[in-house]
Amino acid sequence: MPHPGAPIARALIASISIACQLLLAPLVLAQEETPDKRLQRSAQTLRDVSTSPDRAIPLKLLERAQCIVIVPGMKKAAFGVGGEYGRGFASCRVPGSWSAPAPVRLTGGSLGVQLGADSTDIILLIMNQHGMERLLSDKFALGVDVNVAAGPVGRDANADTDTLLHAEILAWSRSRGAFAGVALKGTAVERDRAEAIRLYGQPWSNREIIRGGLSIPDPARVLINELDHDVYKK
Repeated sequence: MPHPGAPIARALIASISIACQLLLAPLVLAQEETPDKRLQRSAQTLRDVSTSPDRAIPLKLLERAQCIVIVPGMKKAAFGVGGEYGRGFASCRVPGSWSAPAPVRLTGGSLGVQLGADSTDIILLIMNQHGMERLLSDKFALGVDVNVAAGPVGRDANADTDTLLHAEILAWSRSRGAFAGVALKGTAVERDRAEAIRLYGQPWSNREIIRGGLSIPDPARVLINELDHDVYKK
């Protein structure tokens, strides 16, 4: 159940999110790329993780996950107030495969000065129905609207702890070759309307893309083909 202070927390996160986007706008525009390239980088991120057993996501968690979110290159920069911004894709299991990818954005910030600028790949596993319903909405906050926990690392890592069994979303990050669990509490996850238009020609919502049975665009097949590998199947 959401925490009693969730409305206040959401309002605060929304304000920080807007501030972060304004602060990071020059950085985002300077490093903007097409959906095609971002889909290729998302697939490469998954490929790198799945081929490194010592740094991979435990198989038990992959088998239980209902959806996955990949953000290749979440940006962090120092502008007095730390900001984070990333664009990526979400996909959920459908009979025999994975759904068409829904474009999403991750935004967040932390008070205090961040040391320099960095880029980090983010992977989220959505573990249950409530987490998936949040993903299908237009916007939600990790740690406020849905439980999130840092995921364990290693193909054979213990995935049966109480925290992991009850987490709705598990999160990992990869930066400079290091792969680790990260909680990402306070990070906002929202639909990326502009990216949906660029990829599908229409501003489809996450629910319409994932649950609407949309055809997979040709540029997105590189990501879906990667998800269709045995390691991501039940």
